[in-house]
Formats: sequence, C-alpha cells, structure tokens
Amino acid sequence: MTPSVVLRDLRVVRGGTAALRGVTLDVESGRITGLVGPSGSGKTTLIRSIAGVQRLTGGSVRVLDQPAGSARLRGRVAYMTQSPSVYADVTVRENLAFFARILRAEGEIDAVVATVGLEEHRDQVVATLSGGERARVSLAAALLGRPDVLLLDEPTVGLDPVLRRDLWATFAGVAAGGATVIVSSHVMDEAERCDHLVLLRDGGVLASATPAALRDETGARDLDGAFLVLIERTADR
Repeated sequence: MTPSVVLRDLRVVRGGTAALRGVTLDVESGRITGLVGPSGSGKTTLIRSIAGVQRLTGGSVRVLDQPAGSARLRGRVAYMTQSPSVYADVTVRENLAFFARILRAEGEIDAVVATVGLEEHRDQVVATLSGGERARVSLAAALLGRPDVLLLDEPTVGLDPVLRRDLWATFAGVAAGGATVIVSSHVMDEAERCDHLVLLRDGGVLASATPAALRDETGARDLDGAFLVLIERTADR
C-alpha cells in the first residue's frame, strides 16, 4: 500500500531553533497515527508541515502523492488547529454553513454538529461558548466534506472524559472509512487509542510503531514507561 503521507529528511528551523531535525516518516491511510511527545517536541510543526502551511528548511513532504499545500489537496486535507479557527461573531450553524458551502457539503451540517455534541448550541453565537465548545466547533468544521486526510492538533484538550471517549470513537470511524487520521497529543492514555504511534522528542523521532510493539520492545507495562526507556536509551548513546 502506498503511504498517504511521506516525509523525507524534513527539517524546520523556527526562530533560530531547530523544530524538526531530519524527520523521515511514512503514514498509512485507514488508521489513526498519533504524534506523541512533550511540549516543544515538534508535534505542531510536523502537523503544520503536512498541512502545507509551514515553511520548510529542508527535506520534503508529500500528501496523497502531491506536494503538501498544493492546490489539488484543497478539500481533501482538513486541519484542526489548537486555537479555535471559526468566526466568533456568528452562530455555530452559520459557521458550519459557510464552510459547508465552500466544500459543497451543506447536507452534512446536522451530522457533524451531532458528532461533536453541540446540538443544544447550534444556534448560539460562538463568542458565548466555552473554550472546549469552541474547539468542538472547529472540529465539526474539519469533519465537513469527509476529508481524505484529517489533521488534529490536540483536539481533546479541556474536554470531559465522556466527550473525549466519543470523539476518539469518531476518529476511529473516520479512519475505518479509509481516511488518514493524524492526531497530536501529550497524554499517554490517549496514545493507547491510536493504531500507530510516532514518539517525538526535541524535533526528532524516538520511535514509530504500534502501542503494543513499543511496550514489547521496551519491556514496559505502559506507554509512559516505554517513552522513558526510549529517552534513557537515547541519552546513553
């Protein structure tokens, strides 16, 4: 199977600091790939690079066999940023109607509202919503058009456990439909929900494997322990 996202020797320098250090990675479709690591490890920069909105210092990124950010990918790649990316002065429904017209997905508005649990707020002005609710509006917008690649940067921060569980079930359903789902997180219990993990530290890839394979390779009982083992191995080299 041809990978849907291909990164080769990807390097990014931001503010004079290396944010990504020669990342080479293949991402398959039909599964959830988790980008996991502490703050500053390069997760957001990597997602921005795949979305085609990050200036690269070197290397290459191809998405669906096209250069990242190319015109042919519009409508096929959706990106949910950490900060809400919707209009604050109109309602939830009006926001989604605007994006749906662009994507020709007007018939999907009610479905995505239900998916993110905002039925009771669909006619509420976004500025009056909580931070977590605004994030859910952004996620609903990203789900419109049934994208082939869904990029989610810390999508469940600040959400209650029940909604987090339901959203991860949604991500799994999107992946099961054949899409590529890439989710960044610094929470290891969420990492367990991913089909494949990329552990990042200081702009480099520590490991790329399934959660089970990482536990087996390190002998750790959980992913927190596996991450620590891998960090210690790197420090010993």
